[in-house]
Amino acid sequence: MNEKFTPLLEKDRTMAIDALRGFALLGILLVNMPTFHSPFLYLDSFTYWPSSMDQFFSGLVELFAQSNFYPLFAFLFGYGAMIIVERSQLKGIYFPSFFARRLSILLIIGCIHAFLIWNGDILITYALTGFVFILFYQLSGKALLRAGIAIYCIPVLLNFLPLHSQEHFGENPNAIQSSIENYSNGTLIDILKQRATDWTYMNFEISAVILAIGVLGLMLLGAAFAKLRWLVDVDKHKRLLIGLLIVGLLFGLVARAATSFSAESFFLMVLQEQFSGALIALFYMTSIVLMAQTKIGHKLLQPFTYVGRLSMSNYLLQSIVMTFIFYSYGLGLYGSISYATGFVLVFAFFMLQIFISKWWVARFQYGPIEYIWRWATYGKKPTFKK
Repeated sequence: MNEKFTPLLEKDRTMAIDALRGFALLGILLVNMPTFHSPFLYLDSFTYWPSSMDQFFSGLVELFAQSNFYPLFAFLFGYGAMIIVERSQLKGIYFPSFFARRLSILLIIGCIHAFLIWNGDILITYALTGFVFILFYQLSGKALLRAGIAIYCIPVLLNFLPLHSQEHFGENPNAIQSSIENYSNGTLIDILKQRATDWTYMNFEISAVILAIGVLGLMLLGAAFAKLRWLVDVDKHKRLLIGLLIVGLLFGLVARAATSFSAESFFLMVLQEQFSGALIALFYMTSIVLMAQTKIGHKLLQPFTYVGRLSMSNYLLQSIVMTFIFYSYGLGLYGSISYATGFVLVFAFFMLQIFISKWWVARFQYGPIEYIWRWATYGKKPTFKK
């Protein structure tokens, strides 16, 4: 099996998909940054960072990034899974067993990330949801599209079940103080305990189930786009992509604005979390795919492709570097910088990731984590250097 099923060659890569992954990594770092340097899970940003500058940058992230990028990554995960499906069929490989092995390795990586590096891991969710994806991969493109939309809407109903506490995410002074003490001055054991507490808090009650169902829906949508070749045969589907771009922008902004005008409405909060982010992600995705078809767009997107080609390594690198900067085993700056400072740090570090990634892809076939993942998945040591 391993000799027949070789990793994707560089010439077979889709530039727009790599650019999307890189762009998504920038957005994810923007959203994650406050949780790296402050007890963001437990605080009210309007009172914790009252300055106008902090509120300005917080508003930018809320408008352009919050809830917009995890849908994009989940979509790309499903898209990539369908590429593996198609390639496995061509090679005569049984996809379910091969993909299950790949997901098992991802689950291990996710657990290491969540409990030993940073509590905000999403890889565990992707891995576990990926096993459910295997039940759907043989559907037609249109059937995947319908199933993805239907499944993605389920969390809207689940959010209103009695099991789901609307008061869970309120400001918690004790938790804020505990986080600051443990992350900025605590021992490694203190940090491990705090990280486990934060992970449990983020995955309370049915929240993990709600997230996983939404992620599954997005994966199926990504698989549908791959099977229907909407992002590959761009000229053939350009009118459709432009239509999706307009729908994503208009309806995404409407859903987000609805929350701004009625911030106390739980229904509108759910609307924003579940739909505005996915719709704006649709806008980002179609914009980048269409941009990639032009010479100027291709040039502008090229830096993102370097980061996107090493997406797993760069995702984990963000966590490793940021926790080193802010936790006590590193520089210990947790709780000591403003939202605006964190915002600027995002772009400074992402520029560094671009330069490092460009240097790396010129010399190596895969990122370090991608290399380990492939080696463990295929059972055969791949060529590392170019």
